Amino acid sequence: MLYTRPFRKTLTALFFTCSLAVAAISTAQASDIEMSFQNLLQQERTWAGLQSKTLKVGDITWSYSEGGKAGKPILVLIHGLAGSRDNWNRVAHALTANYHVIIPDMPASGDTRVPNEFDYSVPNLTEKLRRFMEAANLTGPAHIAGHSLGGAVAMLYAGQYPLETKSLFLVDAAGVFRSANTPYLKDPTYVKNMIVTKKGDFNFLMQQAMHAPPFIPKEIANAQEKMMIAQADQTTKMVEQIIALNKMFTPDSFALLAKSIDAPTLILWGKQDKIINVEVAAELKSLLKNAQTPVVLNGIGHTPILEADQLVSQQYISFLNKVQAQTPATTPNL
Repeated sequence: MLYTRPFRKTLTALFFTCSLAVAAISTAQASDIEMSFQNLLQQERTWAGLQSKTLKVGDITWSYSEGGKAGKPILVLIHGLAGSRDNWNRVAHALTANYHVIIPDMPASGDTRVPNEFDYSVPNLTEKLRRFMEAANLTGPAHIAGHSLGGAVAMLYAGQYPLETKSLFLVDAAGVFRSANTPYLKDPTYVKNMIVTKKGDFNFLMQQAMHAPPFIPKEIANAQEKMMIAQADQTTKMVEQIIALNKMFTPDSFALLAKSIDAPTLILWGKQDKIINVEVAAELKSLLKNAQTPVVLNGIGHTPILEADQLVSQQYISFLNKVQAQTPATTPNL
């Protein structure tokens, strides 16, 4: 299915990565910018029906957003590389009225804290996510959604915990694909070029992640860039795990994982994705047992959850309604 892009909201770019911190031109200015941005994030979480919470599980102190009511169907939304829980705020706004929504800052991102020698591999992230969900008393099967690298975590979760997965939502999801034709998929070491390590890197990242990045005030962009430079070591460790994963898996072995997934699945992609090309959506559809026809959004890049949140919400809610209407014993192909 092909959909056109709605008008683009200027402020969506402000939620591309984790919360703003660190200096601008002076300490006072930095404090003002940080406070303003943090207030903006908190206002958006409140608007979305979310509350900020923390939970210590083993050696990880998780930071996460939670909304909706306990007892409602559980949704777990997983962000991508260099992202944060706030990437999902605008989509979550349409979900918290009818679902129990959980959005964690994944390790190496946002405010979640991990030990210095933490294992950032996708298998370990998946296992730690499961331990977090158990500790948060999220009992019963959950709807799992993942964007980019979060999509890879979501797929592995669905494969490893089929009885705990009600459905799967993959947004420009990472993996090892035959149809890969972007520099980042052909040679995963190229992902290192997207790590923000020096001035100017943030602008390059935005150009790669979005089809038409909106205007961001200079002070906020500079502060965001400095924050990401400060987190470069953690991001580098995560990228190294992505490179290792691509050496470990081939398209054939990755296909085996995908084919093991039973959960009803919605696949959604930005047609102009420069990082994970749109042809991957059809490949995933061919591998997954219970996936409906992929939704492709025209004029959208790698981050539909920011670039086209209303269309993403509409498609996801329609899919969830179908899944919720089906009984476990008679779940047909969608």
